[in-house]
Amino acid sequence: MKNLTASRKPHRNGLLWATGFFIGSISSLYSQSALKQEISRDAAAIESKVIAWRRDFHQHPELGNQEVRTAGIVAAHLKSLGLEVKEGVAVTGVVGLLKGGKPGPVVALRADMDALPVTERVDLPFKSTVTTTFNDQKTGVMHACGHDAHVAMLMGVAEILAKRKNEIPGTIKFIFQPAEEGISGLDTYGAKQMVEEGVLENPAVTAIFGLHISSVVESGHIRYRPGATMASVDEFRIAVHGKQSHGARPWTSVDPVVTSAQIVSSLQTIVSRNLDISSSPAVVTIGAIHGGIRYNIIPESVEMLGTIRTFSDDHQKLIHKRIGEIATHVAQSAGAKSDVRIDKMYPVTYNDPKLTEVMVPTLEKVAGADKVQIFPLQTGAEDFSYYQKKVPGLFFFLGAKKPGIPLEEAPPHHTPDFYIDEASFVLGVKSLATLAVDFLQSKHKLISP
Repeated sequence: MKNLTASRKPHRNGLLWATGFFIGSISSLYSQSALKQEISRDAAAIESKVIAWRRDFHQHPELGNQEVRTAGIVAAHLKSLGLEVKEGVAVTGVVGLLKGGKPGPVVALRADMDALPVTERVDLPFKSTVTTTFNDQKTGVMHACGHDAHVAMLMGVAEILAKRKNEIPGTIKFIFQPAEEGISGLDTYGAKQMVEEGVLENPAVTAIFGLHISSVVESGHIRYRPGATMASVDEFRIAVHGKQSHGARPWTSVDPVVTSAQIVSSLQTIVSRNLDISSSPAVVTIGAIHGGIRYNIIPESVEMLGTIRTFSDDHQKLIHKRIGEIATHVAQSAGAKSDVRIDKMYPVTYNDPKLTEVMVPTLEKVAGADKVQIFPLQTGAEDFSYYQKKVPGLFFFLGAKKPGIPLEEAPPHHTPDFYIDEASFVLGVKSLATLAVDFLQSKHKLISP
């Protein structure tokens, strides 16, 4: 009987423990569910404030590393919420730290703040009338890529989560980043510089999430892609040096204009004839050619500027090699000389596959499973990729094309007619806030080794 009694006691204790664990788990699940419902309600309640912020930023756009006014508004808002705030990161960046009431990992959420040298054509009450001189040309300044919306939405996320800080198991780092579009004449980008200045450290970030609003995806929809999502981007310059002469006597020249035309044509064979594009696409584009000053003078030199977009290191290396070979040998065949410079800019935007697998159900619950779909590869680029080189990240697209507008009529990004549906902002706020909370609450399922 002694042995039997002894054998029952642990069983009873185990039952009590199991019952307690079950009740605790149910309580925890209830708490998590309640928190997500509160986030959803709060996102709807804060919509008008997010729209007002966005319109203010849209009317007062600032180029990269000049986002002084924007950063000041962001910093003041984060401080009013009780967050630890660091300003002047990577020139004008702002970082806010929200420490939850329970222990846990650190997750980061990022928004970019800079505008573009574009003159706005959209007739809005909050239309930008700001002007500047960019690359020696007078131009307007416009949020022609939606960064104004990114900032406003992340400010909304910070406000919602700060109210619930005691329920958050971990820490949330809000990164408001300058200069995503780069700085003219400088070999730096906002995310790269923020990483170099330690934005992912102290405390160390476990994972990072970001979104980009899209004028060509239906409002209310979300698009994502595991693995390679957006292309790496490189900039290249080819200078062709010939011999100047009168345009009436071309036989006395070494014509850099004709030589450059042959180089441009030959560069098109890199993608069409040298790459295995069945594995992934690539792009080689000449975007600018400068040479000459008068109709009847063959100039001494011509300069070409171009961009390279790839999704693999092998393709990138091969394209770099072939550009150098083509420019050098085509120029030599004409009796000219060429100089080639290639600068690497953004790496591939790469969504960690395991993190993506774990977190996509969150997006499906927030938006509806039928509205969350995998996107094709995007040949655009994003400096969010610099964060993903250091920690696992998920970058997704938030639809903001107004329902009823045909896709072919939707104004693309980086154009004077760029326009987004403000009704999409609530989903953006809910998505980022819920991703952060779900990640912190599901830390046992984390990421690829």
